Amino acid sequence: VMLQSGMRAPMGIKVKGPNLETIEGVGLAIERFLKEVPTIEASAVIADRIVGKPYLEIVIDREAISRYGVMLAQVQEVIETAIGGKPLTSTVEGRERYPVRVRYQRELRDNIEGLEKILVASPKGEQIPLTQLARVRYVRGPQVIKSEDTFLTGYVLFDMKPGYAEVDVVEQAKAYLEDKIKTGEFILPPGVSYAFAGSYENQVRAQKKLAVILPLALFTIFLILYLEFRAISTTLFVFSGILAAWSGGFLMIWLYGQDWFLDFNLFGENMRDLFQVHPINLSVAIWVGFLALFGIASDDGVLMATYLDESFRDRTSSTVADVRQAVVEGASRRIRPALMTASTTILALIPILTSRGRGADILVPMAI
Repeated sequence: VMLQSGMRAPMGIKVKGPNLETIEGVGLAIERFLKEVPTIEASAVIADRIVGKPYLEIVIDREAISRYGVMLAQVQEVIETAIGGKPLTSTVEGRERYPVRVRYQRELRDNIEGLEKILVASPKGEQIPLTQLARVRYVRGPQVIKSEDTFLTGYVLFDMKPGYAEVDVVEQAKAYLEDKIKTGEFILPPGVSYAFAGSYENQVRAQKKLAVILPLALFTIFLILYLEFRAISTTLFVFSGILAAWSGGFLMIWLYGQDWFLDFNLFGENMRDLFQVHPINLSVAIWVGFLALFGIASDDGVLMATYLDESFRDRTSSTVADVRQAVVEGASRRIRPALMTASTTILALIPILTSRGRGADILVPMAI
């Protein structure tokens, strides 16, 4: 997720603007509104606190140093040496090298009062305290500065409540913020924009691709079946197996959302826990699983239809009883191999259905 969006959350909003203070203000306002969206987990909404880190600033008074005849570079060098330290040499201890730095002791530079007492030598030999030459103060500054597309950026991270799909949650949040803008409760300052980002973008991209790939795959399967049987009627019969498999897939998804499904223990193991039974939302993994399922359903259909064709070719069927007998004979020769191939495929998916860890959230829906 971080490689794709740069954020440490599956969903979030990127706020871009001209300065950090404005971005932080807009981010905090978005955080407040997102907590009101029913499908979003309120405790998971966090906007970046960008400005809030204390910085110590030493502002040199040019008029004051000119009165004492002290050069600006001289004051800067004293500040650099006294606080940051100036390397004089380095010690050699075997293969190790350690720099030797000179600076004030920690107790003389760990507070503003101590820093103000740092002495700067004037050309006349006087030792002038830094407080007479500069103003030492604390200011609030950024904790971290992030930028994207040449704009300063802040993040608002959030997560969805269980049982909701990412795309639906993002669309609801987007509509809610747009309503707040229309009513005037949420005002975007000039030059500030926001955009939703996260793993849901993959879903949107994949849905657009699947809208083309799914019909194309079904058409290709139909065309291949027609080239095999050279008959629309037989092709439609075989193709109807895909529709039956499709409905079976949705039934399985529905069963996974029922409280009573697989609610029993076997050898001391609860089947709901073993097979991770919980509501499944439609996702890219589901549709990829359906595409694989269409292939398996087509294989079984071709296997059955081929032998049924041979059964009718070997006899002349003039009555309903003859047709029935030909169908039964042809099907009885292939029903067992078809069931065996389908069963082995299902059995091979059981380890995936019980898998956990990385990648399981994609593999389990695909296997279902």
